[in-house]
Formats: sequence, structure tokens, C-alpha cells
Amino acid sequence: MSETWTVLRLLTWTTDFLKSRGSESPRLDAEVLLAHARGCERIMLYAAFDQEVDEATRTTFRELVKKRAEGAPVAYLVGKREFYSLVFRVTPDVLVPRPETEFVVVAVLDAIKEIQNPKSKIQNPLIADVGTGSGAIAVAVTRHAPTVRVVATDISAAALAVARENAAAHQVADRIDFVEGDLLTPLPPEPRFAVIASNPPYIGESEIATLSPSVINHEPRQALIAGPTGTETIERLIPQVAERLLPGGWMILEISPLIVARVTEQITVSGHFEPPTVAKDLAGLPRVVKARRT
Repeated sequence: MSETWTVLRLLTWTTDFLKSRGSESPRLDAEVLLAHARGCERIMLYAAFDQEVDEATRTTFRELVKKRAEGAPVAYLVGKREFYSLVFRVTPDVLVPRPETEFVVVAVLDAIKEIQNPKSKIQNPLIADVGTGSGAIAVAVTRHAPTVRVVATDISAAALAVARENAAAHQVADRIDFVEGDLLTPLPPEPRFAVIASNPPYIGESEIATLSPSVINHEPRQALIAGPTGTETIERLIPQVAERLLPGGWMILEISPLIVARVTEQITVSGHFEPPTVAKDLAGLPRVVKARRT
């Protein structure tokens, strides 16, 4: 008689299988996919280890695991990803939101608090999120800063459609304007912004070989690859930001640790900003560059 396929047995087998296929988080992947197949929250699996999983659920789960083993990101398979304690819909039209980008949200919220102090000349700050993708930065900031308005741009109409869905799901659609276009070029010179944030493409072509196949084969390349050096998009963005930031406003950029020196140099030589500062992520790597407009 064959052994019963319980929740625990499925998780154990799948964890070993995904590990053999190169997954960096095989147990987490297995849990997220099984919870999705069962239509429950992941935490509910822990109270159901001894429960038998029916054939229909196993079939659904099996197909998800097969696609994950072939490199498809888990977030695309289940259609969602948690970011800054909010759940975002994601599709292959947008990057999967990552924990590193939460540091951009923290930096933006800190800047808003500083700007809104009683002595500030900037009131009711207008924020820009350049290259919004799923809308993760724009929506998270708007949810946690109830007095701000946000303008979110993206060159991809498909990405903006996903971002609009996420804004509506989190009930902030009335305070975010979504605009299609390249970086800040679709926006008029006025009104100017108190904070302009971006998680731009910052990977150089020479780094492509170092990326996980799950990333390079499935996520939108135009949101990842900037050009030969990785700084090309940021180099175009800096002067656009300088034109549209209020004096005393903040530019906040997510970067790769490999380009931090070049990015800070580009900001400095532009002549429009105070000396930039760099914040590190949880791994201790330089991840977010901040610079105040002079």
C-alpha cells in the first residue's frame, strides 16, 4: 500500500526536489505553492501537516512545482507578492517586488516626515515614483503618508495596468496619478516635486551571466538592464530629477552595490545636489542613494 500524500510529505518531497533544481529558498517555495493550490494562507499549512491532500489539489500543485523547477518565479505562479506588509498583484509585465526596495520606501517616508516639519517651506508634498512597475513604491508610500499625492511613471502600459490594480486594491487610487512614458519626460516642468524616488534599471550587460535564470529568463529585461555599465538609466535620470525637484527636495534611488561609486560621482558632478549619502540593506550592501536638491 502506497504512503499517503499528506501536507508534510508533499512539502518535504518538494523541498528536496526544488533544492536539486537550484532554488535558493526551496522550503518557502514549496509552502507558498502548496498554500496557493489549497486556497489557504501559508501559515495554515502548519496546522495541517497530517492532513491528506486530495488528487485535484495535488495535480494543481504538481503543475506549479514543475513550472517553478523550470525557473518561473513563485510570485508569477501565484500572481502576488508581499511588499512592505502589503500584498501586490504581479505578472510577468512587472518586476517581482524585492525586500531591498523596501529601503526606498523607508527613505521616502523619512524624507516626507522631514519635509512636513512646521519650519519647512514645502507643504502638501508631491512625490514621484519613476519606473513604478507594479506600483509597489508608490502604493506603499501613499498608504503610509496620508497627506501626499504621488505621480507614478512607467514606459510600459502593461506595467501601469498592474500598478493601477494594486492602487485600487489598497484604496489609494485617488491619490496616485499614473503616467505612461520614459522616466520623467512625460511630465511637465511644473509643479515640481518634494521627493523623486526610483528603482531604475541598474544592471550592466556584463552582469547578466551572474543573474539567476529565474530572473533573466522571466522578468522584464527593460526593467533590469540599463546598458553596458549599469548606470545609463540613472545618468539620464539625474538631470531630469534636478529640473523637477523643489529646492531642498530629495532624490532617492535604489542602486546595485557594484555601481555606487559611479552613481555618487554622477550626482556630485551634476552640480545640483548636496553630497549624496548611501544607505545599506539588510545584507550590509550599499543599496539606496539619497541626495538633496540645492
